Amino acid sequence: MNPKKLSIVIPVYNGAATIGLLVDKLESEFLGQMPLEVVLVNDGSPRDNSAEVCTAIARQKPWVVFVDLSRNFGEHNAVMAGLNHCSGDRAVIMDDDFQNLPEEVHKLLDELDKGHDVVFSKYASKKHHPLRNLGSRFNNRVASVMLDKPRDLYMSSFKVINRFVIDEVIKYDGPYPYIDGLILRVTRRYGTVEVQHNDRAQGESNYTLRKLVSLWLNMFVNFSILPLRVVALAGFLFAALGLLGVAYAVYIKFTEPDLPLGWTSIVAAFLLVSSVQLISIGVLGEYLGRLFMKTNLLPQFVVRSTLNVQRPGNNDHE
Repeated sequence: MNPKKLSIVIPVYNGAATIGLLVDKLESEFLGQMPLEVVLVNDGSPRDNSAEVCTAIARQKPWVVFVDLSRNFGEHNAVMAGLNHCSGDRAVIMDDDFQNLPEEVHKLLDELDKGHDVVFSKYASKKHHPLRNLGSRFNNRVASVMLDKPRDLYMSSFKVINRFVIDEVIKYDGPYPYIDGLILRVTRRYGTVEVQHNDRAQGESNYTLRKLVSLWLNMFVNFSILPLRVVALAGFLFAALGLLGVAYAVYIKFTEPDLPLGWTSIVAAFLLVSSVQLISIGVLGEYLGRLFMKTNLLPQFVVRSTLNVQRPGNNDHE
């Protein structure tokens, strides 16, 4: 038996129809091979009885930890809640919809044992909606700039991290976590492994355009000051263009004094400068607003109840 305890953190959102089958599959795949802990985090599921289903599972299986959040906080917040309540030497993060097969976890663990701190999965083909895939590619490219992420690294939600990274990540107590950004702040010792990506077993994706934009903003604002530098650069650029415009207007006035100034050019310049100012104010407002929310103690998550919570290092459930 592998002595290292494995925690599998699963954020559950309207997953009542699949979570029981997923836990049974994880049980048959890992229980008996290594100390096992499955952490189910109900993220305020509004459309089904996920909380009741997860509670029943945890009461039947003492190695299943259940964390019930008081409302919907979002996937990354739910994962943070799971990491705060897991006790394993490594933690696999996976979805509740069978798009990632439980048997593929072995590939992540084998790669982690080669000395990595984190192992991300990658896919030859993703079974998401085309718009979701487009958003993921955009998010991945922006991350390369904002987080100094290696361009060849695809940051997927299906991954495994060791205890060192878990302990460092959960030190973050801000209300807007971005898991991959927190991981990359800790380590660059990463690995990747190709796994299969399946269609959802049931239902539709819970990711809406609003959630994708919110996730992008978390990365864009919370983990980089690059937006502020872009705004400052834009200010210098338009100041230079303004000086050139003034110099050109003075030149025209002296060379062609009878030529009237154009209202179109004046209005266009005014609208352009005004739009830059409004964008700059918006970016600054986003930073200040998030800082205000943090200092105002906006919670990262609120736990209503728990079952079977273990302390790190406790390997009783085998």
